[in-house]
This record gives sequence, C-alpha cells and structure tokens, in this order.
Amino acid sequence: MAITASQVKELRDLTNAGMMDCKKALVETDGDMKKAVDWLREKGIAKAAKKQSRIAAEGLSTILTEGNKAVIVEVNAETDFVAKNDKFLALLDAIAKTLIGSTAATLEEALALKAEDGETLDAKIVNATAIIGEKITLRRFEIITKNDDEVFGVYKHQGGRISAVVVLKGTQDAGMAKNIAMQVASMNPTYVSRKEMPADVINHEREIQLGLLANDPKLAEKPEKVKAGIVEGRLSKSLEDMCLVDQEYFLDSEKKVGAFLKENGAECTKFVKYTVGEGIEKKQDDFAAEVAEMSK
Repeated sequence: MAITASQVKELRDLTNAGMMDCKKALVETDGDMKKAVDWLREKGIAKAAKKQSRIAAEGLSTILTEGNKAVIVEVNAETDFVAKNDKFLALLDAIAKTLIGSTAATLEEALALKAEDGETLDAKIVNATAIIGEKITLRRFEIITKNDDEVFGVYKHQGGRISAVVVLKGTQDAGMAKNIAMQVASMNPTYVSRKEMPADVINHEREIQLGLLANDPKLAEKPEKVKAGIVEGRLSKSLEDMCLVDQEYFLDSEKKVGAFLKENGAECTKFVKYTVGEGIEKKQDDFAAEVAEMSK
C-alpha cells in the first residue's frame, strides 16, 4: 500500500525514529501504526532514537594503521563505564576497520559505510545504543595518509581517552615517532610550527599582549620601539606552547622538539590529537537532589 507523508510524520512523533526508518516500518507492516511502532521497537530503532537528546560526552578514541593509511576515531557514550563494555569496544574496533578501508570524508559518508558483516555503521551504532542502553555516537574521525619515506607515530593514553598520531618524514624510527606522539598527547600543541599558524591567531595573541602592556604602569613611559620589542618577545613566548617544534621536548628539557628532530634528520609533517569529549558541554548531575526526589 502507498504510505503517506502524514503517516510517516505520525510515526516519527510517536517514536522519534528517523523518517526513513519510519517509512520502512510502515511499509513492512502495511501501514498499521501500532505494528509499525512494535517493528521499530523490535529493531531497537525506537529505543535508540529516544536517547538522541541525551548528552554523550564520554567514550573512547582509537587509532588504526594499515600501510600508508591511518585513521583516528572518537566514539562517544553517556558514561565512562561504557568504555569498559566489550560491545562498545567491539563497535569502536569495527568502525575503525571500516573507515580505514574507505575514502569517507564526512560523518554522513562514514555512517553509510558497510562493515565486514554487511551492516552499515549507522545500523551498528543504533543497535549498540539499544543493547547497551546509552546514547552512542560517532563524533569524528580523520583518515591520514603518508608517503613511503614517512612513518606513523601512535600513542593512546588511558586506553583512548586521549589519542595522538603523528607523521614524521626522513626517518623510519617508529620509537621516535611514538615519542613525538606522546609529546603531542601530553603537551597539547595546536600547530606543527608558526608557518601553519593563521595570521588571525597571531594577531589576536598580539592584541592580548598589547593590552597587557598598556595596563602595566612600569612600561608606560618606555619608548614605542622598546614597547614593540617587548610585545614581540612576549608574543613569541606565548606562541611557543602552541607549536610542536617550539615546545621543550618532554624527554630532554634542554632541547626543543624541532631541534631534536633536526638532529635525527626528521621532520614532523602532520599530527592529529583527540581528547574524548573536548568541546562538549557536559551535564552536571546533582546526585543529592536526585536521591531526595526519589525518596518522595
């Protein structure tokens, strides 16, 4: 039978499931609304859809490398307990394995990919949400490629709470590359070097330093040339922490990362770092209030 848009909307309002899932449910049940709701529930789709408004800021990230390709992935859940769940870990692994064999560039493309068992990543995430009982999302990923004369460095902290991957050129020393990935994970640079830093970032930091100088009475009477030199000096220092090559190397504080790499004939061409949940506003639970409410 023909399924109307109003039927799809009604089922969507009842279940919060996606429009395509609602249409499929209605087709499978010949337009019977009650049976369509049951169909969605049996497939776990309705249960998963109801969790989509929840905040998922926990979870894990992971990195997988194959030849000249690497993929870094972050999958989120609602609580950190899920990170120890075998089903969640299997899902994370399946997503990484599927992505590394693809050319996906967007989340939409990634979710449409089929895993080894023929199920799409979107369906796998919906099923995992229904089974585990928490909202689960593929938040982000990046596929990284290297040349034959480059090497990947990979480091995961706390099982994937923080993950970092670097690409080094001019060396095949995987141990050195891993150490640089540890540097990225622990010292949190934003750029490889000043050459990558956008002009607006530099100008914004310069404005901050100018404001600090203007509010310093000790420097108010200094000549403008001296003030300019002070600003540039402070600017250079503040930008060092943002740039990997300008940071102190964590294994030798007497050296900058850039100098260490140069001594070993190496150069970092790229890095990517994920910290799980960064940038997501987490819900602050008031457990005392919850207990009081439950006791009423």
